[in-house]
Amino acid sequence: MSRWTGPFQIRRGMRLASLVLALLFGMLAGAFATPLEGRDFKMAGDRTHVRVVISFNGEPDPKFLLLRGPHRLVIDLPETRLAIEPRDLKASGLIKGVRYGQLKADDTRLILTGRGPFRVDNFQVVKNETTPGYRLAVDLSASSESDFEAALALQAETTGSTSATAGSDHVGQAAGQSDGRFTIVIDPGHGGIDGGAEGRNGTVEKDITLTFATELRERLRAGGRYEVFMTREADEFLRLDERVRIARQHGADLFISVHADTINLKGIRGATVYTIADKASDAEAQALADRENLSDQLAGMEIEEENREVADILIDLIRRETHGYSIRFARSLVEELSHRVGLINNPHRFAGFRVLKAPDVPSVLVELGYLSNARDEAQLQSAQWRGKAAASIAEAIDTFASGRSGAGG
Repeated sequence: MSRWTGPFQIRRGMRLASLVLALLFGMLAGAFATPLEGRDFKMAGDRTHVRVVISFNGEPDPKFLLLRGPHRLVIDLPETRLAIEPRDLKASGLIKGVRYGQLKADDTRLILTGRGPFRVDNFQVVKNETTPGYRLAVDLSASSESDFEAALALQAETTGSTSATAGSDHVGQAAGQSDGRFTIVIDPGHGGIDGGAEGRNGTVEKDITLTFATELRERLRAGGRYEVFMTREADEFLRLDERVRIARQHGADLFISVHADTINLKGIRGATVYTIADKASDAEAQALADRENLSDQLAGMEIEEENREVADILIDLIRRETHGYSIRFARSLVEELSHRVGLINNPHRFAGFRVLKAPDVPSVLVELGYLSNARDEAQLQSAQWRGKAAASIAEAIDTFASGRSGAGG
């Protein structure tokens, strides 16, 4: 006996057939789906801040995680293949190594290896404004070991990896906000092939700055109140941004760069304290900043052109609060130095010193004196005079640290 099929059964059969076809089509589409393609890898910056940008023909879904030993940023890109020229993967600045490979058929992992601990300031996917596609923008900045460990702890407490976020989100704490003792980084100017200024009697600036910085470090450590580090402890060359990176990665609460310059006017003598500013206080300060900022070139080092956007970020990051602390310490330092050593007229000056550009570390540059002046050169060679100058700086640090929250005591 035949069975009658009504409209309801016909529609049900058609829906079932459509579902089967849809499933088959989806399976076939998945089998032949083209993964996203990432290209145009770009890296710009220096040893304190780096921006990495990768372009994609569709919207990626990246995630990242941090690893230690060495400090690495691992970026996973599911359903994505990278088509990047090997020459474009040249590491620079804060990043010393770049490599990538396939996790599965179409999943890619990119690994950025840092020169030390760093902070992820921005990890963001952005739709292109004028052309099809998207781009991943990653901003990294030098940070302290404690900050990196805090970021690892936060990572372990959450998902183990982090998705792309808005540019305002940060991973870890701000550099310099550790729970330990007040931390000072002393920077002996110049070093290695870059001898700096030379006195009338043959005194070399790099030797004076290292000697004085070492004596100041030992005086500060003897009190047991501070953690004290130096950017260099031997006659070695350091890039200017490397000095800034060292300060940030130690989580410095204060950065003091020590110098002893020369000037054409032989009668000019005395100590000077400089803080950073976009516009120099006077022509002499501008000339000094220009000389100091040329240190890398004088040493025969290649100067990497900074991406304009990165440069703008670096300038913007010089926070008003940090700059205010730098000014406060500079004034205290001038007051203490005036009691024991000679100062030039208008002893607190300012200019655009690259070595003072740590965005979250109060920083000053101290010119102990002028090697072009015979009396100053003799004083800089005197252990007794250096002891008085170091005592003045230590007193200023005590005053400054007492006024900062979290200072050791």
